[in-house]
Amino acid sequence: MKEQENVLYVRMLGGFSLRWNGKLVAGGSKASDSQNASLLQLLIHEGEKGVSRDRLEELLFADRDMSNIHHALQSVIYNTKKKLLKAGLPAENCIEQDKGVFRWSGDIPTVEDAAYFEGLFRSAEAAPSPDERLALYLDACYAYGGEFLTVQTGTIWAAREARRYKEMFCTAVERATDLLRMNQDFFQMESLGLYAASIDPLADWETVTMEALVSLGRSEEARKLYDTTVQYYFNEQGLHPSKRLLEQFDRLGEKMQYRHAVLDQIQAELSGATDRQQGGYLCNYPVFLGIYRMVERMLERGGQSVFLMLCTVVDSKGNPMREGEKLDQLVSRMGDAVRQSIRRGDAMCRYGRGQCLVLLINTTRENCNVIQRRINARFLTGRQRTSIEYYVNSVFWTP
Repeated sequence: MKEQENVLYVRMLGGFSLRWNGKLVAGGSKASDSQNASLLQLLIHEGEKGVSRDRLEELLFADRDMSNIHHALQSVIYNTKKKLLKAGLPAENCIEQDKGVFRWSGDIPTVEDAAYFEGLFRSAEAAPSPDERLALYLDACYAYGGEFLTVQTGTIWAAREARRYKEMFCTAVERATDLLRMNQDFFQMESLGLYAASIDPLADWETVTMEALVSLGRSEEARKLYDTTVQYYFNEQGLHPSKRLLEQFDRLGEKMQYRHAVLDQIQAELSGATDRQQGGYLCNYPVFLGIYRMVERMLERGGQSVFLMLCTVVDSKGNPMREGEKLDQLVSRMGDAVRQSIRRGDAMCRYGRGQCLVLLINTTRENCNVIQRRINARFLTGRQRTSIEYYVNSVFWTP
């Protein structure tokens, strides 16, 4: 929004800052978790309702032992007013007190982004027509700049508000998506999905973008987005694709259209004739899942012995490693060691943080032990204290 003169603009979503006449008054690159900032955050956010003296003192000085806590509060208020006065605000009237309740002055025009976002959301909820609701939901989505007061995540009141605003944002995105889908406005749907994923990572909003891309016939972009998302979720949280993302991947497969071709050409494309890489077949989890289910069906005929092996990087005490730059390096080495130790007819994929799954076709339990020794020989070096823990199950046909 365009800033007006003599209006205090308060950012609380995705960070904290106060701006007055184009000048940064508090927050931003400056300290935003000080007592002055905490006082301003609470008073401005509570508005006309105000905050009692007891609550202010508890929030500002709960972890301190002081003889005169009332004097300490007055000192923080005085210093805050002094700072605001220096920035050009009418500071003598900015914080009012009445019968033990402190309030941010209504004489100072104030625009808080969190309140603005909530106002748009409430208006969208009450709008009479689908077009009005869509416009307001979209405005609300783009007004949400991130988690409420990220610097105060350890404070109960701020954490509670952060959850409340995030729930509103998720609802706004979902309802806007439903309306865009109904209107078949997939270009706006793509933009909304990209924004939601950037502002609220690891929340599965990539499914919105992927659905839009599939609907627009941009299958190759959808596939690349899927691969990038799966890898990102693995790297950041050790998560495999969600049900929603897998559903979009299946829909992508249904939408893919290929030109008419003779069978020989099709078979050449399917065979991956250019794939001459030695070792096992490295694939992503959905492909691995499809292979596993196909192998299960093939076992109905009998005559083969198949094993599923889970490899996990563990520390010197045998505990699974779940984070850190070192883990990424170890997982990469483990992946190379596994792929080089299994046959071209075996499949493998990354699964979770610090793990990989291996499907060993037509082998025996004794050969699984041989493969584990091969992996260790390639993975373990020198006096390395980390190692790989193995779990192996036989795969059976389950009708």
